[in-house]
Amino acid sequence: MDVAKFLVQKSEPLNGEVVISGAKNAVLPLMASAILAEEKCIIRDVPALRDVDVMKDILRSLGSEINELEESIIEINTEKILKCEAEFDLVSKMRASFLVMGPLLARVGRAKVHMPGGCSIGARPIDLHLKGFEALGAEIIVKDNYVEAIAGPQGLVGNSIYLDFPSVGATENIMSAAVLAKGTTYIENAAEEPEIVDQANFLNKMGAKIKGAGTDTIKIEGVESLHGAQHTVIPDRIETGTFMLAAAITHGQILIKNVVPDHVKPITAKLRECGVTVEMGDEGMYVIADNPDLVATDLKTLPYPGFPTDIQSPFMAFLTTVNGASTVIETVFENRFMHVAELNRMGANIKTDGNRAMIQGAKQLEGAQVIATDLRGGAALVLAGLVAQGTTEISEIYHIERGYEKFTDKFRGLGANIFRIED
Repeated sequence: MDVAKFLVQKSEPLNGEVVISGAKNAVLPLMASAILAEEKCIIRDVPALRDVDVMKDILRSLGSEINELEESIIEINTEKILKCEAEFDLVSKMRASFLVMGPLLARVGRAKVHMPGGCSIGARPIDLHLKGFEALGAEIIVKDNYVEAIAGPQGLVGNSIYLDFPSVGATENIMSAAVLAKGTTYIENAAEEPEIVDQANFLNKMGAKIKGAGTDTIKIEGVESLHGAQHTVIPDRIETGTFMLAAAITHGQILIKNVVPDHVKPITAKLRECGVTVEMGDEGMYVIADNPDLVATDLKTLPYPGFPTDIQSPFMAFLTTVNGASTVIETVFENRFMHVAELNRMGANIKTDGNRAMIQGAKQLEGAQVIATDLRGGAALVLAGLVAQGTTEISEIYHIERGYEKFTDKFRGLGANIFRIED
């Protein structure tokens, strides 16, 4: 692991425009879904991220050919799948690598994946994925360090599957397994995130028959085979939310381009409650926070279309700086407050009790040496550093770079004092 750090210094209000990249949480399942095609697929607006590189390596290890056609455009050729096992050293780097399991199971009837890695933000069990595969007729073998799924002699067979929790990963994995199953599959209590809709749209372009993506019940009629397709990744709503908060915390004015307003409705609503102006124009979304007296609000994370857990920590950094007390309740991941100790080290006043954080706002933050404990927690520390007196030194930034493309370039383009240094 490299030992690069971010140095962030108190900045003027951010000003200018920024273009949002393709969504990390959409592109990874799209790349995995390409395994299902017996021809080439082309994906556009692919962000240059570590996680994308890991997924490329996993697909290559299975026999895919991947070509970079232009910046942010890749061609994936999965005509030949040579292996059905995802290698441990790749899978251990990223949790989303588990998303190759459904497509492999559907395409070649067998999939073996080592237990996944990724951010340490709580238990994200894979039992819902496996329950879904089992309902489609697969035999599941779970060992200490790997899990294997084997389709029966008849292949996968459609079924009704109820998810105990609307898991995004399980919905994506089961949906991609079911597209080649015999008969019809229903996924009930499915995740409704925009990334699910994006994957369903891609699969449908490949010849799948999926209806209801974006609602709590998805219907999938199995087909014989899938062909190649071209697709453009949706904009990253979490990156959008991060820059909305960058404008808010610095009392700046930012034009955010390549935005789907519906995808960030809960973030927009909460920022407006705090006194921030958010407006859509012809060019994109304007976020204007020139009101000097922004106020606190309470928030509770929920599965989409509720407030996104991925924006909870950046929003908390903002809440430390506004007038009043606020409460943040985290219902999605039980270990999502690891950034609190780091923000408190910078002078924030945050107390936690289980899944509840109480924030006393209007604090002048102070620069400090802090650690990016996870991807979004790291982004929260950068936002805090923009308004903290002095210099904030953030280590373990590989977490942040897993999920944000051209992170320092985009912030510096808005006037932020942020530098990436190699130790």
